[in-house]
Amino acid sequence: MGYKSIAIDGPSGAGKSTLARKVAQAMGYLYVDTGAIYRTLGLAALRRKVDPENGEAVIPLLDQVSIDLRHGADGLQHMYLDGEDVSAAIREPEVSRYASGVSAIPEVRAFLMEMQRDLARRNNVVMDGRDIGTVVLPQADVKIFLTARAEDRARRRYEELRERGSEVDYQTVLKDLLARDEKDTHRAAAPLRQAAGAVVLDTTGKNLEESFRLVLDAVEKGVGA
Repeated sequence: MGYKSIAIDGPSGAGKSTLARKVAQAMGYLYVDTGAIYRTLGLAALRRKVDPENGEAVIPLLDQVSIDLRHGADGLQHMYLDGEDVSAAIREPEVSRYASGVSAIPEVRAFLMEMQRDLARRNNVVMDGRDIGTVVLPQADVKIFLTARAEDRARRRYEELRERGSEVDYQTVLKDLLARDEKDTHRAAAPLRQAAGAVVLDTTGKNLEESFRLVLDAVEKGVGA
């Protein structure tokens, strides 16, 4: 029997990472946060003052920087940029814009996609992102499109950032989220969209535990657990 793969896609702030991580823990699967990989390259561009939407400037970074994904003793995914653990740094608001920019470049997506597919070939995985079910793992055993109203997603992101000590205001977070939605759904390379055969789950108004049960039930039905 081959390894099982669960693809969870959806817009920014939908709770993909948190819920995918919890589902992976419950199922005993490897969790892969693909957005963190793009955020790491986005951070590299930010630190080097490279325009994230300039492909000619970004593509050389693929050979210049080292991006590594490791799972620590805590079972969590950690991202390393040139040997530095940047798992916290990539979550800063400014990195989101850079991540969105670099992820729209076809050469970047092709380069990083093999890293993601290789993990799925060697493990049972729960993988989240924006094009997992449509591009990265189109043959995934279960495909979920996770969404929620923009206001709900912005509130969750705002609270998350405040807990980390970031000085942000809700309206700015909402504005940035809507801009990210627009860019992700209209980009030429692997735009955000619902995969064929995906189960659509809306977590608007639901707390973390309610959302988790919703996703876990869909996954268990899909893999026959």
